Amino acid sequence: NYNPEEGRGGKKPVTKERAMEELLEVIKSTKPDNFTPKITEKRDDYVRVEYESPIMGFVDDVEFWFPPGKKPLVQYRSASRLGNFDFDVNKKRVKALRVALEKKGWASENTF
Repeated sequence: NYNPEEGRGGKKPVTKERAMEELLEVIKSTKPDNFTPKITEKRDDYVRVEYESPIMGFVDDVEFWFPPGKKPLVQYRSASRLGNFDFDVNKKRVKALRVALEKKGWASENTF
């Protein structure tokens, strides 16, 4: 939620466009486990990022979607392309991105 009611949503809400800018800033500046982010697709309501591991060159996919409607929400998924076990790399990545977005005024609704 990029405009939480108990935060900036009740005081100084930002537009979806500004929220997208903040998301892109965080993607570019946050490199959990030294994975390198590469934005491979960007639309007004969607961003797809590939994260490449520094050692083996494995690539993980992360997607962010701003669903239509008035709610200031962003849905996301993070998944490894190979293997069944990722040593919690995707979970750590999402948490690092979430923490960085919270510093910009965002709030997580469902955390793990």
